[in-house]
This record gives sequence, structure tokens and C-alpha cells, in this order.
Amino acid sequence: MFDATNLIDNTFLRQYELKIGAELATLEYSQQERKIFLTKLNIPEVLMSDSFLEGFIKVVLENIIEKEISVVPTSPPVAKFIRRNRRYRKMLPVGIRI
Repeated sequence: MFDATNLIDNTFLRQYELKIGAELATLEYSQQERKIFLTKLNIPEVLMSDSFLEGFIKVVLENIIEKEISVVPTSPPVAKFIRRNRRYRKMLPVGIRI
């Protein structure tokens, strides 16, 4: 559905962005030391589907893996995704369980 190379880490606005046509999906974050807090997911109604949601979160988490920092999912959809995909649980900081 989308190309992972289109993912942008907009550090000025502190959000990951993925533009599909005229629509922009974002995942806002806050970063402190070696942790990134994924706080708010914004997906346009036109793009909203389970497959898009999961694909977008997966691409963001893969980008974060490359940076070698921990993830604290405060956004319910991100927490739900990590809960269902054991592979990403290792990204949680010590003491954080979801």
C-alpha cells in the first residue's frame, strides 16, 4: 500500500510522517535520552484501515530499531500493536510491560 522509504522523521515537529497522495499520516513523539515516547497517532479517515495502521506502525518501529533506542508506547494503537507482535517487545525499556 505504501513505500517505507517515504517515511519522514520530522524532528522539528517531533513526528513521523507518511504522505500518501494528498493525505498525511503522522505519529507524534517525545524523546528523552535513550527513550522515545510514541504519543499520538493521526491517520486521515480516507487511509484508516487495519492494514494501513499496522503497516505504518511497523515502518515507524523499524526506523526506531535502527536508532537503537527504547520505545514507550503511550498511544493505545501502538501499545496494542506491540502487545500483539512479540518481536517489538524487546524495544520496551526495562520495567515497562504492556
